[in-house]
Amino acid sequence: MVANRGEIAVRIIRAAREAGIATVAPYSDCDRTARHVRAADEAWPLGGDRPADTYLRIDKLLDVARRSGADAVHPGYGFLAENAEFAAACTSAGLTFIGPSANAIRLMGSKTAARDAAIAAGVPVVPGTTSSLPADAPERDVLQIAAGIGYPVMIKAVAGGGGKGMRLVAAADELASALRAARSEALSAFGDGAVYFERRIPRPRHIEVQLLGDEHGTVIPFVERECSVQRRHQKVLEETPSIAVSESLRVAIAEAAARIARAVAYTNAGTIEFLLGDDGKFYFLEMNTRLQVEHPITEAVTGIDLVQWQFRLAEGARLDIDPDAALRPRGHAIEARVYAEDPDLGFLPSPGRIVHLRAPSGPGIRDDGGYEPNGEVPIFYDSLVSKLIAWGANRTEAIARLHRALSEYEIAGIRTTIPFFQWLLNEHAFISGDVDTTMLDRVLASRNGTPFRPPDANAESTAAIAAALDQYFRSHTNGASGPASPTSAWTRTARRDALR
Repeated sequence: MVANRGEIAVRIIRAAREAGIATVAPYSDCDRTARHVRAADEAWPLGGDRPADTYLRIDKLLDVARRSGADAVHPGYGFLAENAEFAAACTSAGLTFIGPSANAIRLMGSKTAARDAAIAAGVPVVPGTTSSLPADAPERDVLQIAAGIGYPVMIKAVAGGGGKGMRLVAAADELASALRAARSEALSAFGDGAVYFERRIPRPRHIEVQLLGDEHGTVIPFVERECSVQRRHQKVLEETPSIAVSESLRVAIAEAAARIARAVAYTNAGTIEFLLGDDGKFYFLEMNTRLQVEHPITEAVTGIDLVQWQFRLAEGARLDIDPDAALRPRGHAIEARVYAEDPDLGFLPSPGRIVHLRAPSGPGIRDDGGYEPNGEVPIFYDSLVSKLIAWGANRTEAIARLHRALSEYEIAGIRTTIPFFQWLLNEHAFISGDVDTTMLDRVLASRNGTPFRPPDANAESTAAIAAALDQYFRSHTNGASGPASPTSAWTRTARRDALR
């Protein structure tokens, strides 16, 4: 059973089919005709639309697993992927949970406990508090703690991620209000308002290490991913390898990640995240106890199918991947997250029906999409439409291929972040690789609301018209010769001109 939806569910279902494993897709009411539902061997309704009524309901998911006869569960990412109770419930129900143990999720899911684990493994951490701040701590004590760490200081939620429950505090007079806001947001997002403090590392890079661990004590770390292009603490574009990481630094970071994983007896797929300062020093940030959104770029430069390995590791297989080869990238890969958002309206969600969709392809291009033409992007869930991955022999070629693929991406009916990426790939800071976690927010602020216009401002409307005309001509006869064929003059010429 794939306990998820959208593009990651499609990705897992494809991997399962290649491995000869039948799949079950539980689905919400608004997902009943979704791509992942049709892709699975079986589909079972959960009833309802909202996450709290569907993909976050452990009891409903386990009921589907029981009734369908599933014997394993892959949680994907998001929803219950890092929920220790879900992992434990699957195990108690006799299901194989394709991920780490509930104990590992529980331990590394707490950012303060994860910091302690890193320290015990001899890995440097960002200076900060060693435990969560007491909810009733007097303001005087909180101010003293922050002063001892040094401003600017980051307030961070103990649970969860994705930038939720996080606030940057530049001075003492901002602390009280920021602390209240961070606690409130963390409580709303994760059901836990606990927070802690970390010192703000100036202009850091966000570097992460993908790893796999088996039940026999072997941990294999992979070449690092550069995830510094972020908007409001959320990743929008990732690449591998990082141009800021030398070969010796790569080995040091990878070994640090592996030490942490071994220290907590970690199994299956996971990711250790670090902050890298401009002085070359790196610090443990957190661990994601699941498959990452950006896992395809690691697959692109290593040739390793991480989802297939998740299946094998869940069955007790031994890792036989060459550890040296895992740290030798073959070329360069970049991933752009295509969201149903309107970048000209502050990246507001743009749900709705996709009236036309044609994903790019060609040399070095992979599109992990969760939707098809006439698919509906619901209002209830994350608005990720697809992940566009470009591989090249080097970074320059990967950027050029991503440029080309974005220009070929045809999608109408919703607004997407494609125009934003077309702009970003032309920005000097990105081209030069001079990025950090604050770069994108700074550059966006300097635009002063300048629209992200695609090369043709009417591209969406002409694509919609072309799709309608295409459907019309295909459904009508072509004179005495019968139905219009894919090689008709309309397909070759008129459609191309309409899209232009």
